[in-house]
Amino acid sequence: MIHPKKSNQVAIRVSNLVKQVEDASGQLTILNGIDFTVQAGETLAIVGASGSGKSTLLGILAGLDMPSTGSVHLAGVDMFALSEDGRAQFRKENVGFVFQSFQLLMHLNALENVMLPLELRGDRNAKQKAEKMLERVGLSSRLKHYPKFLSGGEQQRVALARAFVTEPPLLFADEPTGSLDATTGEAVMQLMFALNHEFNSTLVLVTHDLSIAARCGRTLTITAGHLVGDESSGPSH
Repeated sequence: MIHPKKSNQVAIRVSNLVKQVEDASGQLTILNGIDFTVQAGETLAIVGASGSGKSTLLGILAGLDMPSTGSVHLAGVDMFALSEDGRAQFRKENVGFVFQSFQLLMHLNALENVMLPLELRGDRNAKQKAEKMLERVGLSSRLKHYPKFLSGGEQQRVALARAFVTEPPLLFADEPTGSLDATTGEAVMQLMFALNHEFNSTLVLVTHDLSIAARCGRTLTITAGHLVGDESSGPSH
């Protein structure tokens, strides 16, 4: 595992990123000439209207999608110089994910969902670490519950536990409160920022909610595939 956690290190470097796809009308440019860097330990929000390209950008940052041209370096590693298997291995060792739709495995209970990324690494203490993380997110009484028996907020807390249990240096979150009501979403965001502070991960968060973005130290604004704003908003909390 790499640990780009010191603030004087660059965690993410994006250079001249372009993403184009073919549709019925011809070539569609989703991202056009995106350049930015993120320091280790920084909290970054990516905001923009629906269809602006922000979720596509997050997918490319994580190596889940391929750019047409340009490069992404995570902690100095050129993601697209790696094979697909190499990128998957990098994510397994260095990246945590939180999704709007939770992405829990329905046939696994809460404990098993959180154990999974540890087991994929061959961690012999997976059960104890997963139990500790579920206790940390307030779900010690729900270890054996399957996702269908958990509320949306509980499912997202399981997802947070799964994302942080490996202590990832990089965390990517895509509309993490998008499926939750306002009160539950606020509780989940408080927990996510608290965990991120504890583990000193570099957080990149995609959201349409400007109040959530304001809690990050920095905000990038994407409009029609172009980076049109890059503002610091003070330390995250």
